[in-house]
Amino acid sequence: MPRPTPAQFAYGSATVVFSTFAMLLLTQTRSGLGVAVIAVAGLALGLLVAVTVPMPGTPRAGRAAAARTNRRTVLVRAPRAPAPAAPAATPAHAHAEPVEPRVSQHSLHG
Repeated sequence: MPRPTPAQFAYGSATVVFSTFAMLLLTQTRSGLGVAVIAVAGLALGLLVAVTVPMPGTPRAGRAAAARTNRRTVLVRAPRAPAPAAPAATPAHAHAEPVEPRVSQHSLHG
């Protein structure tokens, strides 16, 4: 299991504090049992928020797609040369060359 990031700690803690405070103000409860139930609900909500904060890097769907792309060779079609005057035609897939994906290059899109 990966370690929580500082953002997950911050969002989870803020959610616990603010949601518990808001629920206590809205319900105006004064009993010990009511306060305990609200405190547990605030902790559960904070945990849910902390777990759903996205990890740094690519989005979840993008991570899975990137992992699949990085494992296989990508075929890129080379530019076609003009057809020869003779009727000897070559199949279209004959010009495809395997190219390694550019994983190590910097991306401006995050």
